[in-house]
Amino acid sequence: MPNDFQSTNSRKSYVISISIIGALFFIFGFVTWLNGTLIPFLKIACELSNLQAYFVTFAFYISYLVMAPPSSWVLHKTGFKNGMALGLVVMAIGSIIFIPAAYTRTFWLFLTGLFVQGSGLALLQTASNPYITIIGPRESAAKRIAIMGICNKVAGTISPIILGALILQGANELMESVQHISGAEKIVLLDELAQRVILPYVVMAIVLVLLAFMIRLAQLPEIDTDNDEVNSVKSQTKKTAWYQFPHLIMGFIALFFYVGVEVMAGDTIVLYGKSMGISLDNARYFTSLTLISMVVGYIIGIITIPRIIKQDKALAVSAVLGVLFTLAALFTNGFTSVVFIALLGFANAMMWPSIWPLAISDLGRFTKAGSALLIMGIAGGAIIPLLYGSLVDVIGNQQAYWIMVPFYLFILYYALKGHKIRT
Repeated sequence: MPNDFQSTNSRKSYVISISIIGALFFIFGFVTWLNGTLIPFLKIACELSNLQAYFVTFAFYISYLVMAPPSSWVLHKTGFKNGMALGLVVMAIGSIIFIPAAYTRTFWLFLTGLFVQGSGLALLQTASNPYITIIGPRESAAKRIAIMGICNKVAGTISPIILGALILQGANELMESVQHISGAEKIVLLDELAQRVILPYVVMAIVLVLLAFMIRLAQLPEIDTDNDEVNSVKSQTKKTAWYQFPHLIMGFIALFFYVGVEVMAGDTIVLYGKSMGISLDNARYFTSLTLISMVVGYIIGIITIPRIIKQDKALAVSAVLGVLFTLAALFTNGFTSVVFIALLGFANAMMWPSIWPLAISDLGRFTKAGSALLIMGIAGGAIIPLLYGSLVDVIGNQQAYWIMVPFYLFILYYALKGHKIRT
C-alpha cells in the first residue's frame, strides 16, 4: 500500500510538473510568434525598409546569444523553479517598455523591449528545456518536448490572429492613406497606429507577473544536474562543456540553423505573401498557417517517437522535407509558393525536440552549461532572417529563400552522423 501511494503521488507530481511546463511553453509561443505581426506593423508605423523591419527578429533573438551564459549562472544560484519565475518577470518588464515606445513611435525603444523580452525567455528556456528533458525517461524526451511544442505552437497560432486583429485592422487602407498624405496629418495617423500595441502589451505584462507568482508557489520538484550520477563517469574527466563535447557543439550549430529557418518560415511569410500580390488583410494570418502545420508535425511526432521511429531518424526525415519544401517554394508562384513556405512548419516541427536530447546526451554535471550553450543557438533567429532581409532588397523575396537549403543540409548531417561523435 505505501508503494502504491508513493507511486500515485509520484505520478501526480509528474503530471503537475508537465502541465506547468506546458503552460510556460504556451507563453513562449504566444510572445515569440507575435514578431510575425510586429514586422509588417512596425514597417508601416516607423516607416522602415525591409532590412530595418527584420531587426525586429534580430533584437528579439540576439538576446539569447547575449543572455544564455548569464542564465546558466543564474540557474546555478536560483535553481530551475526560481529561474523560471524570474524569467517571467523580466519578460513583463520588456512588455512595459512597449508603452513609451508606442507613445514616442521610437523604433529603437521597440527593439529594446523586444531584447528584454527575449532575455527573459532566454532564462526561462535555459531552465525549462533541460527540465522537461530530464524529468522523464531520456528515450522519450523528444515526445515530451513535442507535447511542449504543441503548447508553444497553439499559442503561436493564436497570438498573430489576436494581435493582427488589434493592430493591423484595415492595414491596406492605412497604407494607401499614408502614401497620399504628408506633414502633421501623416504623423498623427502613424502615432495612432503605433499606440494600438499599448493595450495588448499591458495585458501581457500583467499576465506574466501573475504567472511568475504561480510558478513561485507551485510544487515543482527541483532537479540537481550538478550531481547527476547517470553520466558522471563519462563526464567526470571533462573540464568544460564547450570544447570537450563535439556532439554538443554541432548540436548548437544545428539549433542555430534550425531556429533561423523556423523563424524565417513564420516571420517572413506575411511580407512574402504581400510580395506575391496577396493583400495584407489576408496575408497577416499566414504566420498562423505555418504554426498549424507545425502542430500537425508535433502530433505525428508524439504518435511515432520512439515507438515507430527514433529521434535521430525523425530529425533526418525533417531535414529532407525542409529541403524539398524550400525548393518547391522557389519553383512555384503565388499562393502555392506561400503554402510551401507554410509547410516548412511541418518540416521544422520535430527538429527542436530531436536536436535537444541528442545534443545534451551524456553531459551529466555539465547539463546546465550545455543547455545555456544550446539556448545561445536561438540567436540563429536573429542572424539568418536579417541575412534574408538584406537579400530581399537585392534579389527579391522569393530567391532569398535559397539560403535555407544549406542550413537544412547541415541538420541532415547532424541527424545522420554528427550527434554520434564523442571525441
